[in-house]
Amino acid sequence: MTRDFPVAPLDRWTLLGLWLPMTSAMAIAVGAVFWNSSEAVPRGLLFTLPFMLLVGVVLHVLLRRRRIQLEHDQLRITATMFRRQVPVSALDLDKARIVNLDEHTELKPALKTHGFSLPAFTAGNYRLRNKAKAFCLISDRARVLVLPLRDGPLVLLSPEKPRELLDGLREVAASAPRR
Repeated sequence: MTRDFPVAPLDRWTLLGLWLPMTSAMAIAVGAVFWNSSEAVPRGLLFTLPFMLLVGVVLHVLLRRRRIQLEHDQLRITATMFRRQVPVSALDLDKARIVNLDEHTELKPALKTHGFSLPAFTAGNYRLRNKAKAFCLISDRARVLVLPLRDGPLVLLSPEKPRELLDGLREVAASAPRR
């Protein structure tokens, strides 16, 4: 049995944070190539613009790869190019909570160790302000589900309905055979 939990939608600033720098860089590249070239249509543009556009499209497509699934006793998270699979038994659900990162600033991602971020979007592995390690899929900082792992790190997620995901995890944990 697989249950999907929709991820909170991206903020409008996230896509602007991707495409504004990308189009600015393309405009600067066009200006630089025309400025330094005597050709009518500089060859540099034939490679530079399609490459930069391709990079922007790939990043845009990666932003759409956001998924939270609960399959049997596994929590599966897809966050752009990063994936994490966590057994529900590895989660300390008694300490799980839903927080606003603006109020709990110690849980804000601070140092990207292997991740991807844009304004109002964080995905991958980070060190938080409190120095803890965390795997993040954050698209709504006002409602973040903090899932501590029994061995120390955290998982920070932004499902549309964090309470529903937490309840689903608790159901799976309660139905798991005791060891």
